Amino acid sequence: MRLKRFTLFFVLLLVLGACGETSSQNQNSDEKGSGKWAEIKENGELVVGTPGTLYPASYYPEGSDELTGYDVEVIKEIAKRLDIDVKFEILGFDAMLASLKSGRIDVAQAGLREASKKKFAFSDPYKYSYSTMIVRKDEVADFKTLADLDGKKAGGAATTVYSDIARKFGAEVKTYGNVTNDVYLKDVDNGRTDVIINDYYLQSLALEAFPDLDITIHPDLKFYPTTQNVVMDKDADLLKEKINEVLAGMREDGTLTELSGKFFGGKDVSKKPDEDIIEIEGIE
Repeated sequence: MRLKRFTLFFVLLLVLGACGETSSQNQNSDEKGSGKWAEIKENGELVVGTPGTLYPASYYPEGSDELTGYDVEVIKEIAKRLDIDVKFEILGFDAMLASLKSGRIDVAQAGLREASKKKFAFSDPYKYSYSTMIVRKDEVADFKTLADLDGKKAGGAATTVYSDIARKFGAEVKTYGNVTNDVYLKDVDNGRTDVIINDYYLQSLALEAFPDLDITIHPDLKFYPTTQNVVMDKDADLLKEKINEVLAGMREDGTLTELSGKFFGGKDVSKKPDEDIIEIEGIE
């Protein structure tokens, strides 16, 4: 009888111990998931990495020192609805995720990539697009497929998916720092590079700003669908949840559509484009 009681008491201790361990693990998980949001709330501001040179997503209008653009206004509205201030750090794309990893910034805005998903958390998309190519007008026929990138010079940032696509198909990538759109465009026009692979909406608006350049978006090659998301620490679960809730509200009340129309010539980038887009395997 004593043995049975001792055994029952021992089993009960094990069960209670396991419950206590699980409770402790859950608490630690909750604290970890909410830590970044708690830090942001305590500081009273959201620190955002942004290029400041990318029209019409993040740029300074001519003669103005006030940052604006679709990405900028989306994140300003997110911060407003979360009842916190927003502070922008001007960073080149190649430095953006490293600054996020080091804690210099709280969030960045970038496209979702499989390789980055292992290191960072991504909000739901607030922009949908796909990739296109800017080439010289008299060389459109030279690019019948993506394989015709072989041997060409492509302008781009070192670590973007667009540069990865160019390299995959044999192009040499001429890398730039955090420069404005016109530097890329003029280099294609004057022959320093042959092509720019980038977001369709950004490229179409950039071309409109420089009508005298003898370049164009390739009319037939539409490839690699993309999104734009808010990027944050991998463990920032509560921050991600709150940002997704705000984005859902902005989508439902038409704010994303309104901001898109303002910066993208009336087009609604908050919805998936109705295009026949070429998928590319092997690009993460």
